[in-house]
Amino acid sequence: MRNLSKTLGFVAATLCPQLALAVSSAELYSGESYGYGRVEARVQYAAGDGVVSSFFMWKDKSEQTGVFWNELDFEKLGAECRMETNPIYGLPSANHSQKHTLALDMCGAFHTYTYEWTPEAVVWLIDGQEIRRDVGATPQAFAENAATAGMQIHFNLWPGDATFGGNFDPAILPVHEYVDWVQFSKYEGGEFKLAWREDFDAATVPAGWLTGSWASPKNKSTHAPENVNFINGYAVLSLTADDALGPAGAMPGSGSGGGGGAGGGGSTAGAGGTSAPTGGTGNGSSGSTATGGSGTAGTPSGTAGTPSGTAGTPSGTGGTGISSGGTAAVSGSPSNAAPTDGGCSTSGPRSSSVLGWLLGAAALGGSRKRRRS
Repeated sequence: MRNLSKTLGFVAATLCPQLALAVSSAELYSGESYGYGRVEARVQYAAGDGVVSSFFMWKDKSEQTGVFWNELDFEKLGAECRMETNPIYGLPSANHSQKHTLALDMCGAFHTYTYEWTPEAVVWLIDGQEIRRDVGATPQAFAENAATAGMQIHFNLWPGDATFGGNFDPAILPVHEYVDWVQFSKYEGGEFKLAWREDFDAATVPAGWLTGSWASPKNKSTHAPENVNFINGYAVLSLTADDALGPAGAMPGSGSGGGGGAGGGGSTAGAGGTSAPTGGTGNGSSGSTATGGSGTAGTPSGTAGTPSGTAGTPSGTGGTGISSGGTAAVSGSPSNAAPTDGGCSTSGPRSSSVLGWLLGAAALGGSRKRRRS
């Protein structure tokens, strides 16, 4: 038995990239995928050097071998709370990041972040002001490879490193990302028509939304469902020590500024539209990453505006969807998720044995993990 334990330990150490820190991160995402349209969220990003805090769109299974990658990012990086935008696409995937110098406090106040995706362009806006527009190759890559499958809506929070995100120090924990609301407007007939809005008014995960439980992009944490909470009408994503899960110290609603729906700061969406999407399939080891890039953007000033269209019913239902890293070869399970409740943490699996991890690793051996830049 002692020799078996040694052997299992050696194999686990060889096959499983050890998480460098005893840290737990968070991811919240929609089970449903969406095609052309406008996706908006009112977000206050998490502060701290080395803390990556994001709102992104992701085509499920992009990480799998032979699958064309499609992803759109808003990412807060570094101690100075800077913004990078990025469309990641290709086979293999490639980053096309831009850094933005913005005269706004993304980590101390709420602002409205918007993607507009049409056959002709992919546009990033903050408080209704355009900061980036990609035409040509980018919308073509998404039209040809993501328009039919659609993309899921993701929020996540995790520790980076000196190559991406900054110099993370666990002493700053806990830190939190807050999401006030998120909404989707379908693109039809040249117009964006509001389909649904989620205000996170319930105290539990809304119908149609899932939480991640896999290793974060730099393998320095494992996403914990306990680090996604809903408090006073806000989704709260927390980055914590492994032994201090949850929203301790969170103060949702303490930020200011940047309200509004489509069209910028000011008025919120029209009446109704509180229903959330349902169904969908779980995804693998997602989590937005981007590096390099160039270019700057102007300073958004924010103007009042009201979103076009009226609220309605979320488009479609379906799939199975799960909320945790699951078992390989089960429909709807993350294709490359970490073992449930951790698995590869240096502090040890929270609930699974090394043998259990090895069985899962064998089943997942053919999958490709998400790009780590």
